[in-house]
Amino acid sequence: MRTIRHFSEARPVILSFIFMMVLASCATSEKVLTDTSVTGAESAAENGELRTVPFLTLRNRTGREEAPKYFGGERDTLRAGICELDRTPLDSMKPLAARAPFRIPDEIVKVDAIIELAVQDFWQRMETRSDGQAPVLYMHGFNISFERGCRRALMLKESLALEGRFLLFSWPSDGQITSYTHDEADLSWSVHPLHEVLLEMIDRFGQGKVNIVAHSLGTRGVMFAMLLLAQAQQHQGPLLNQLVLIAPDIDVGIFKQYLPKIRPLVRNMTVYVSSNDSPLMLSRQVHGHPRLGEAGEHLEALQGIEIIDLSAVPRRAPSGHVYHLYQDVVIKDLDRLLHANQPAAQRGNLKQTRESQWLMLPTAIE
Repeated sequence: MRTIRHFSEARPVILSFIFMMVLASCATSEKVLTDTSVTGAESAAENGELRTVPFLTLRNRTGREEAPKYFGGERDTLRAGICELDRTPLDSMKPLAARAPFRIPDEIVKVDAIIELAVQDFWQRMETRSDGQAPVLYMHGFNISFERGCRRALMLKESLALEGRFLLFSWPSDGQITSYTHDEADLSWSVHPLHEVLLEMIDRFGQGKVNIVAHSLGTRGVMFAMLLLAQAQQHQGPLLNQLVLIAPDIDVGIFKQYLPKIRPLVRNMTVYVSSNDSPLMLSRQVHGHPRLGEAGEHLEALQGIEIIDLSAVPRRAPSGHVYHLYQDVVIKDLDRLLHANQPAAQRGNLKQTRESQWLMLPTAIE
């Protein structure tokens, strides 16, 4: 039975505070949507500026009627649905945005409505709309509310042309700058449900066909979910296709310990790193150990993965942490990886520097 709901929308302490301040975010507004069916709503989306992001979430319902506040930051059972977003172009900003060396928004994107579906109906919808294409699950990071997660997911889905095969997994991040340790705990709690979702995807879409793209703190949850898959591995060959870790906020020493267990589960593993990632620099100070997403000598012992170093690519955002959303050269590289399954050696904007490491050039070449 399908359920549908529509709504409008001392030093470590100091370092931790600075770390969380760097990752601050901004909110969006909302409006009323009056459609009463999934089909009608999606039809309207295709004909206008409304866009959709399919989601699975472990967040609680807040009881509020504003779409951006419909899901909160508390833990709850797995729910599914569609996040609808409205895009309002800022035409006057487009010429400036095209020339600026840093990102200037040329549109306003806001959560417009939430359509909640029964989980089984959600999976059936994904199977139908993917039309045999390999699905891509996106896992967000720290300080991401539900509405911000939907907005970021929409950017990634549309920039990579993943319509019909993309879904957001939204774990219960508080979406607050001061809640890093809370988010770490909630991410750990989310590992087992994420593992169950991955099993469901493998069962429905086939062994070796599912792709995972994870960002920042979310990569840590994916790593531990992969370990659960490894413990129960009874299949020959990889279970997943591409595993992409972007700016991973993972202790590199812990990753080295677990890599031999999780590497056989995927056809290809790609890690994007940078020496210009300010939040990961601060995370290293808070935790006392280098992060996997930082470029440096600590990555040299990693084997069997492709490490893409973005240190030569100018920042488009101050933090240097969300390059998968704002850097055209990175988006193009991800496109080749997820659509064509091209290894690093075949992607023309990369220069090999070590056996498993590649430097991304500032401007992509064919």
